[in-house]
Amino acid sequence: MNIRKLMVWAICMLSIASLHAKINWLEIEPGVWKGVVGTPEDYSLLTAAGCSPAHDGFARLPHVELPTLANNIVGEVNDGKTNLRIPLDKGEQLYGFGLNFQTVHQRGKILNLHVDHYGGKDTGRTHAPVPFYISSAGYGVFVNSARYLTVYAGSGARKDSENAPIAKDRNTDKSWSARPYSDAVSILVPAQGVEVYVIAGPTPMDVVRRYNLLCGGGTLPPRWGLGFTQRTQKLYDAKDVEYEVDEFERMGYPLDFIGLEPGWQSKSYPCSFEWDKSRFPDPSGFVSKMLDKKVRINLWTNPYISPESDVYKEMYPVSGSHTVWCGIVPDLAHEKARSLWNDKLEREHINIGVSGYKIDEVDGYDFYIWPDVATFPSGISAEQMRQTYGLWVQRTSTDLYRKRNQRTFGLVRASNAGGNAMPYVIYNDYYSHQDFITALINSGFSGVLWTPEVRGSKTGEEWLRRFQSVVFSPMAMINAWASGTKPWSFPEVADQVKEYSLLRMQMMPYWYTEFARYHFDGIPPFRAMNLEPGFNPNEAVKTELTSGNLEDNPYLEAVTKEIKDQYMAGEYLLVAPMFAGQTLRKVVLPKGNWYDFYTGEYVGNGETIEVSPGLDRIPVYVKDGGIIPMMMPRLHAPRLGEKFDLEIRHYGDADGAYRLYDDDGETYNYEKGEYSWRDIKVERQKNGKLKGTFSKAEKGKPNNIGNVSWKFMTQK
Repeated sequence: MNIRKLMVWAICMLSIASLHAKINWLEIEPGVWKGVVGTPEDYSLLTAAGCSPAHDGFARLPHVELPTLANNIVGEVNDGKTNLRIPLDKGEQLYGFGLNFQTVHQRGKILNLHVDHYGGKDTGRTHAPVPFYISSAGYGVFVNSARYLTVYAGSGARKDSENAPIAKDRNTDKSWSARPYSDAVSILVPAQGVEVYVIAGPTPMDVVRRYNLLCGGGTLPPRWGLGFTQRTQKLYDAKDVEYEVDEFERMGYPLDFIGLEPGWQSKSYPCSFEWDKSRFPDPSGFVSKMLDKKVRINLWTNPYISPESDVYKEMYPVSGSHTVWCGIVPDLAHEKARSLWNDKLEREHINIGVSGYKIDEVDGYDFYIWPDVATFPSGISAEQMRQTYGLWVQRTSTDLYRKRNQRTFGLVRASNAGGNAMPYVIYNDYYSHQDFITALINSGFSGVLWTPEVRGSKTGEEWLRRFQSVVFSPMAMINAWASGTKPWSFPEVADQVKEYSLLRMQMMPYWYTEFARYHFDGIPPFRAMNLEPGFNPNEAVKTELTSGNLEDNPYLEAVTKEIKDQYMAGEYLLVAPMFAGQTLRKVVLPKGNWYDFYTGEYVGNGETIEVSPGLDRIPVYVKDGGIIPMMMPRLHAPRLGEKFDLEIRHYGDADGAYRLYDDDGETYNYEKGEYSWRDIKVERQKNGKLKGTFSKAEKGKPNNIGNVSWKFMTQK
C-alpha cells in the first residue's frame, strides 16, 4: 500500500471511528444533558419553536446526577442516517412519543413520528408526534430533530445483546411470542447527525417537569380562556352570533369567547383572511359589541392564501412550490412571509379587538397538504416544514398578541416539541369519547394541551357524558361547526349541563393556579395516573396474562395493563369519566385516603373501587387534605382589576396546604414579577376541629380576592 492510499485509509478509519464515538454529555440545565451525534442540522424543533428554557423552575427540582444509562447510549451515522440506541431494563415501561389516542404504555411499539391528522390507530402519525419519552425508571430522552423519526420502542433484538430474548419452540411452548422482548429503544433519524437530550428525574413526574421547563415552561392562559367557549355554525352572520350570545345570557349559561367558523371570511379553503361583508358588514362594530357583552371573538382560519386575498400577490414569492386547495402556502420560516402574514392578521383582526384564533389544517392528510417533494424559499425541506408548521403558526400569532401585552388562547391542529409555552390547545376531526380521554392523558407526557371537545350526540346521555368530561379539561368547548348544537340542545339534561358549565366557572381559581404551576414549574395540569405518587397500575388488572410477562412480551403488557380512562386534574383531583351506556365503572385509587368531590365522603385507599354515580355525576375524587379554591357561579370570567369572592373547600381528615396564584389575568405583566402566591392552610386545632388560614396579599402585588369563606367537606 503506497503512502497516499495509506493516508486515505487512515482518514476513512478516523471518520468511521468518529461516527461511532462515545457521546459526550454536557449539562445545559440542572438535570438535563445534551449530547451530539454526527453533524446535527441547523434547523430543529427547538429552533423552529424559538423557545428558551425557564431557568428559575429548575431550581425548585431536586439535584440529580447523569443517569448511568447515558454512558451506554450509542449513536451511529450510517448511509446518511443517524441511529440511536438507548438501553432498556426488563422492568421498564415507556410513556410519551407524542399525542397518542389509544395507548398509554408505549413499550414494544413501532412508531413513525410524523405530523398528520389522526387516522384511528397509534402509529406515530398524529397531531403532535413529540420525540420525547419517559421511562418508569425515572429518566427521559428527547431527540431534537424536525425529521420524520422511526422509533422501535423496545422492539427489535440485536444478536449481540447482553440481554437477548431466549429462543422458544412455538410448537410446544405456549409462552412463545411473535413480539419478543428487546433491551433497547432504537430511533432512526434521516439526517447525518442529531442532538439528543437525557433528562433525569428522580421520578417520572420530575422528568416531565424538566422537559417542560427546557421548552420554556407551560402556557398560562388568560382567565377568560379557562371559561366556556361555543363555536358557531360555519355560515353564521353577525345577527346569528349576537342572538346566540344573548341566548346564553338569557338562559343562564356561561360564555367567555365565541368562535366564528369559516363563513366569517369572504373566501375559505383557501382563505382570504378578510371579512365577508354580506355576513359581517361592520366587523369592528360587531367585535366591539361582543366585548361590551363580555364575550370575546375567536376566528377560524387556515394559513393557505386564496388568489382573491389582497396579500396573495406579495406573498407569492415567499410561499412554497405547491398549493393547498389551490391556495399558496406561506413559508413561515421566512422572515418576509411571517411579516406579511402578521401584518394581515393584525390589520384585519387584532386591531379591532379579535382575541384569538383557531388555526386549522396544518396537520396533514397527504392528499391535500404539500407533498414531500415541495420546496420553500427559506430552504427548509417539505418534511421539516410539515413537522414544524404547527409551531410556526402558533409562534407568529402569539408574538402578535405578546407585542400588545395581551394574552390569547386558541386552537391548533398540529404542534411539536418546543410548543409547550404557546397558548394553544390541539383538536381534531376524530370523535371517540374514550379515545379523547386517552389523548388527554397522553398530552401530559408531551408538553401539549388537548380538548375532548363536544360536537353532537345521539342521545341526551351521551351529550351530558361528553360535556362532563370537557369541563375537566384545558378548554371547555362545544364545537357546533356542523351540528349547530347548544348546551341546551338536549332538554332532558339541560339542567345538568348548566350545573357543570357553572361548576367550570366556580373552579376557575383552581384551574388558573394549576396552569400557573404548569408555567412556573412544568407540572402538567392534566396528566396520567402513572405520574401520581402511590399509584399502582397493577391494581388495574386482576387477571394473569396468558402469554408471558413484560420480559417476554412487552406489547401484550402495553395493551393489557394500562389505565387510560382516568386521570389527574391538578394537584388534588382524580377524574374518572363515564361513557354513554355505562352505569358502572372501576376506579383505581392511589395510596392514601380519597374522598368524593361532591359530598366529601370517604371512598377508599390504594384500591380498586366500583362506582355507579348515576347520570348526573362524573366521578371525581379528592386526596386527603385536598384544598380546592372556588369562586361563586358566574357567566363570565373576572375581568382586569375585578375582584371575586373565594370559597375554600377542604377534604378529608389530614391537614392541607395550597398556594393560590393571582395576577391581572390578561397581560404578560406576570413576566415582570407582577404576580402573587398566597398560602392556604388547614390545620387541626387542639379541640379537634379544622381551621383554615389564608395569607395576606403582599403589598404592591396583585390582589383580586374579595371575601373568603371556608367549607369543610368531610364531616365526622
